[in-house]
Amino acid sequence: MTTITLAHPDSTVHEATAAAIIRVLEANDVEPEIVIGPKSALADMLKNGEIDLYVSAWLPDDDSDLLAPGVTPLGKLFQPSACCCISREDGPVVSLTDVAQAGPELSRTIITPASLRKHVEQMLTDYALADAGFTLKVLPDEEALASITAALNSKDCILMPLVQPCFLFHQGGFRILSDPKGSMGKEQEASMLMRPGLTDDMDQDLQDELDELMLSTKVISAMDFAMRTEGLTADEAAESWQRGKLLPR
Repeated sequence: MTTITLAHPDSTVHEATAAAIIRVLEANDVEPEIVIGPKSALADMLKNGEIDLYVSAWLPDDDSDLLAPGVTPLGKLFQPSACCCISREDGPVVSLTDVAQAGPELSRTIITPASLRKHVEQMLTDYALADAGFTLKVLPDEEALASITAALNSKDCILMPLVQPCFLFHQGGFRILSDPKGSMGKEQEASMLMRPGLTDDMDQDLQDELDELMLSTKVISAMDFAMRTEGLTADEAAESWQRGKLLPR
């Protein structure tokens, strides 16, 4: 194959992941054709053989609906996970079991990305947070991230439902709370998805190289940060990572 149609959802995290993969393709003289769109539309295109490689599916739970007969996962890129954080690195709150007893300095409004609504609702139930006066303010993901970032910059004390990787984890300045009841869900595995028949059409050496590609939530968070705050393109962020300039050695 000299060209591959690669697809990813329209988010900086998926764009960063795709950029790292694209560099591997180009190093093997394979020209990528990029398709960006809603996950549901890309799933249909993958199943119908209209795209070759989907980046990336978070399995086994989050993106299980992307799997279809003949669609093959490839690689283990990184381990995404949902968590709840508090916008203070110090203080007595270290676990979700501590939250209900927190003082009035902790806002009772939880700014919640829409994609995490079910997890956070489960968290409210499991840790009796609604009884303690906590409520959700559900926003589209990008709006929620903007509101959380503003609260961090203002030094407000808030709970922050987030998914790793995310640029905020590279920025830091907050604490991840332990979740002994598992309300925020299990750690996932980010994999590429190959269209039906691609295993036969793609060069085996390239398949092996993609299968062995190891990123991490730290790498993708750093790339996301560089794209959002430093003005780098996804390709520039991927090159910076490859050259060892994105993260300290």
